[in-house]
Amino acid sequence: MISRRAFLSGIGAVGAATILTQGAWAMGLFGEKKTTQDTKAFPFTLSDAEWKKRLSPEAYHVLRDHGTERAFTSPLNDEKRAGVFHCAGCDQALFKSSDKYNSGTGWPSFTQPIAPDAVGTSTDYKIGVGRTEVHCSNCGGHLGHVFEDGPAPTGLRYCMNGVALAFKPSE
Repeated sequence: MISRRAFLSGIGAVGAATILTQGAWAMGLFGEKKTTQDTKAFPFTLSDAEWKKRLSPEAYHVLRDHGTERAFTSPLNDEKRAGVFHCAGCDQALFKSSDKYNSGTGWPSFTQPIAPDAVGTSTDYKIGVGRTEVHCSNCGGHLGHVFEDGPAPTGLRYCMNGVALAFKPSE
């Protein structure tokens, strides 16, 4: 495996400066937003103080600060009952339990959202490379990321933070 230093020296000073600067801008080191959806208006909005009052500190960190919970810490990772997973921030229905599967990653994973407009996506550069962030289309809360390594029928893995979800079992 090539080291970061060897990679950066191999592309030259101009290339390294470009990569590091673009990554720093994308990660918010120069006052920029971490994702492209941060500036979008959503139907369900609250003030920062209201979000802090409504959510647990862990849920606030994930949903509002684009954080990530530790793998294998959410009880929803092992949830197997029939039902619907909702946004923990605004209660919008997001994923059906029939679309949930065990990805082995330590986070609840789904092949698709409950409806195409239930979630939105944006590009996230938080780790220095672009990833597709998934957010609630109603409140903009950060849910996780979607990857193209999932099972049929979609080939997608919606890898969600359990603390960003609320499960409602079928009656």
